[in-house]
Amino acid sequence: MPVACPGFTLRSDLTSSVRMSVLGLALITSGGAWAASTAVGASSSTAATTASDSIRPYRVHVDEAQLIDLRKRIAATRWPDKETVNNDAQGVQLAQVQALLKYWGDGYDWRKAEAKLNALPEFITTIDGVDIQFIHVRSRNPNAMPLLLTHGWPGSQFEFLKTIGPLTDPVAFGGKVKDSFDVIIPSIPGHGFSGKPTELGWGPDRVAKAWDVLMRRLGYKYYVSQGGDHGSVISDAWGRLNPPGLLGIHLNMPATVPPELVKPINSGDPAPAGLTEPERKAFDALSTFFGRNAAYGAMMVTRPQTIGYLLADSPAGTAAWMYEKFAAWTDSGGQPERVLTRDEMLDDISLYWLTNTGASSSRFYWENNNNNFSAVAQKTTNIKVPVAITVFPHEIYQAPKSWAQRAYPSLSYYSQVSKGGHFASWEQPQLFSEELREAFRPLRVRLDATKVDH
Repeated sequence: MPVACPGFTLRSDLTSSVRMSVLGLALITSGGAWAASTAVGASSSTAATTASDSIRPYRVHVDEAQLIDLRKRIAATRWPDKETVNNDAQGVQLAQVQALLKYWGDGYDWRKAEAKLNALPEFITTIDGVDIQFIHVRSRNPNAMPLLLTHGWPGSQFEFLKTIGPLTDPVAFGGKVKDSFDVIIPSIPGHGFSGKPTELGWGPDRVAKAWDVLMRRLGYKYYVSQGGDHGSVISDAWGRLNPPGLLGIHLNMPATVPPELVKPINSGDPAPAGLTEPERKAFDALSTFFGRNAAYGAMMVTRPQTIGYLLADSPAGTAAWMYEKFAAWTDSGGQPERVLTRDEMLDDISLYWLTNTGASSSRFYWENNNNNFSAVAQKTTNIKVPVAITVFPHEIYQAPKSWAQRAYPSLSYYSQVSKGGHFASWEQPQLFSEELREAFRPLRVRLDATKVDH
């Protein structure tokens, strides 16, 4: 890929593959420093060996020894020298990571994160040979719409926790009871507390098929899907599969780049003439992203195992690897603490560390060696279900309506909102929830016409 360096531009044979496949997208964990159980105190292997269609209760507990080990590793961090610029042009700055690590080692409490998760209905089930762990919160409204939310990288189930209330109980958050959702939040295989595939093939299509099995296993006949980052790619795949129960999808990172613009963006060419102002801004944003800010994806696309050694062994490396994306992709001016607390970010970072999923989550990039913004690569015109898109102002690129209409012939809703970034549900849970209510409201007619068996 084109790498911006002082004085020259380096181009390699990886230009096409790296630029075509990079973007916060991920997959795959029993084992590590946590215990999943059908009862408090049981080991993770207990649930993992129960290979059946059953849905088992689930509870998270990390051994204290693992938390002690984490703090010791943090205290023993060997730091690099300070960057030679006064900004983040060379990567996340030393002072930012040192401040984060100091709090992680001295002030952060993982047990509070555990309590957040264990206060929710958690379950695990085996699909296609892999354990799928998920949160399932039913609305008190018996006519609620079933909604599956899919996270991305470097996100997790923690991205969606603040949306559960507004989605399941809209009246308490300024909405109407008829806009209620049942919420299902699975961990993608290779992430969090789901299993790690031990064979090839766990890309977006296979995950989408697993999600469809999960929804039917929960007893839902009709349902909708939402996703950004990996979740958008998986939702697209689900839409292409077009199973009978899927009513529609909502995306906050859609694949809308027209085919004639993929090569110029990948090559770092100037924007061609004839683009509208929104189209030119989108072109420039993607060209900058692929040209200067996508090194993380190049590594995971081509060498997920190699980066896995760093992420499995160094808390500082894991924190810097992820915090950089929080800083770059949130609507925060490079200061993610303005929209996410340190505890919230460390909940997510700790989850990756304690489950030892740095390598397994990176493999989704390797499996999904595709351009996640290209409409042709994602075969968006094959999607027949209604598609809703919300554009947040600090997303990696702001998808123009003209591109969205061309990419998704079944586009049913398009909205541009005033705040929020790549981690939309995490940064702006109320606004995010309002968008889902509006986007999926027309689909409730079909849902209401058919009894949903729970």
